[in-house]
Order: sequence, then structure tokens, then C-alpha cells
Amino acid sequence: MTIRSEPPGALVYVDDYEIGNTPVSTDFVYYGTRKIRLVKDGYETLTVRQPFPMPWYQIFPLDFVTENIWPSEIRDERHVSLTMVPASSTPPEQVVARAEQSRASARSLPGAATPPTAATLPAPQQPGLPPPVPAQPVPPPMVLPPQQQPLPPPPSFPPPGYVPPSGGPNQPGGF
Repeated sequence: MTIRSEPPGALVYVDDYEIGNTPVSTDFVYYGTRKIRLVKDGYETLTVRQPFPMPWYQIFPLDFVTENIWPSEIRDERHVSLTMVPASSTPPEQVVARAEQSRASARSLPGAATPPTAATLPAPQQPGLPPPVPAQPVPPPMVLPPQQQPLPPPPSFPPPGYVPPSGGPNQPGGF
């Protein structure tokens, strides 16, 4: 696969893997749709989904003949030529308007925090007054241990003692 661009020298990514600067050639293993991205300073980043259809000699059962009996190697070369558009500068007013629109839409989301208002902002420091003392952190509540209850008596077990085996191979009732 050979990728060319107008203007040349754009950085090429195929399926998010960096290939090199245009014009560039690389091998490909499978057919299908590939994501090609061109990046160059001063130009809009160009991303295309380029289909590479399977050629006739790769269709079953013809592929058996072309891979095993065909007298020479079949080389499939694909050429892709892409034209990049120069980057346009966005006026600052338009950037600010989009930021305000984004901020307004973020406020309308459920659970979004409201921005601080003049009432919640700290008052500006007046000259000649001492700086305000920050509030001291509130200690966590003291956790008291639970009242100690007497433990219930342990369950009664028979006293330990010797238990004779229940017979053996030479005893009656044995295995």
C-alpha cells in the first residue's frame, strides 16, 4: 500500500500505528477497511476509512490455484492519494462563544455543581484589618466501645477420655 498526500510530508497513521511521512509504502496482510490518518502542521488532520476490497484471485476456490499452481508471484499494490485542507484560524470571539455554550450545557446536566455566586465567595481583604482566621477542622465524633456483656458459657462437651477401638481384623465386629 502506498499513501501519498498533497502536500507531501504528512505523518501517516494506519489503524493508529505510525507508518512514516508521505509518500510512504507499507505491507498489509488483510483486506477490508483501514483507518488512515494524516497529520501535518498548518493543515487540518485528515482521517479517512479506506476500503481495500479483496481481489478476484483471493476468492475461494480460486485462491487455491493462485497460491499453489500460479507460475509467478501475484503482487497486489494499492495506491491512496489524499489532499489535506489548510487549517483555518478560529476567531477568539467564536472560541469564547463555544466555551460559554459548553459551560451552559454543563450546568444543565443533572447533579452538576453550581458555580460560586457573589454571596458564597470570600469578601476581599480590606487594608488595615487582620487576615481572616480559617475555620478549624471539626474532629471526627468519638466512637465509644460497646458495653461489655458477659460471654455466654461455652457449650458442654463430654470430658476427654480414652475410647477403645471398635475391633480390628482379628476381633469380633472388626473390619
